[in-house]
Amino acid sequence: MPHAAPMEGGRAAGKAALLSLRGVGKVFSNGVTALDNVDMTIGEGDFVSLLGPSGCGKSTALRLIAGLSTPTSGSIDRPGAAGDAVGFVFQEPTLLPWASVFDNVWLPLRLKGVSKAKAAPAVMEMLERVHLHRFASAVPRELSGGMKMRVSIARALVTRPRVLLMDEPFAALDEITRFKLNNDLLDLWQDQRFTTVFVTHSVFESAFLSNRIIVMAARPGRVFQELPVEAPYPRDEAFRTSPDYAALCREASNVLLSAIHSTAGPEHDGR
Repeated sequence: MPHAAPMEGGRAAGKAALLSLRGVGKVFSNGVTALDNVDMTIGEGDFVSLLGPSGCGKSTALRLIAGLSTPTSGSIDRPGAAGDAVGFVFQEPTLLPWASVFDNVWLPLRLKGVSKAKAAPAVMEMLERVHLHRFASAVPRELSGGMKMRVSIARALVTRPRVLLMDEPFAALDEITRFKLNNDLLDLWQDQRFTTVFVTHSVFESAFLSNRIIVMAARPGRVFQELPVEAPYPRDEAFRTSPDYAALCREASNVLLSAIHSTAGPEHDGR
């Protein structure tokens, strides 16, 4: 399987900015401030994790990037992350319960007018990539939680998006399943080189997956600190048990604790 381009300083060499947030704020209609003055740049081919406590606006930032919501202030530039160029994986798989695995993955192509027969090669290729090609005719109730999330990932990637946005997709899974899906996600990312923005509460997950970790603080939601991850790809179980990984997790944990303690007060809240 092809692997990622060489990394320099935690970032793929020579890549351009794909999207950026400049002074972005989001205030909900009830007066809650979810984000305040957020600056963030995502480069071509990045795997960026948004790490932070509940209420720091990670999911809100992701929805703004996706165009599912609009900022109250500031601007978002999406030169390479608009429309069909973006795939989204939510916390829950959100599968059609009556439809087969194949039909669930076919859905975004079907909405674009691609027939089932014409879509079949792309759908089956993605199902094979997420190790579900033998379950194409199964329905969601016959699948485990991890398998449902694999279907959701396949559906998001079947259109070959340039950007993949993931909102805590593995948070509800057991640790073994989560590790396997982390490994498979990195394999897909290294092969297809889509840019990824990944929301997580997990220091360990962010350290394993990312080439950059953006730590966010709450009340109001804002960028607290960015950590480059210098470890080369591919990453495997040897990396998970390495001193470098342990040191990175410790550093990210310390920054996260500082972010939690920096909260401005109970009058604000994020999502």
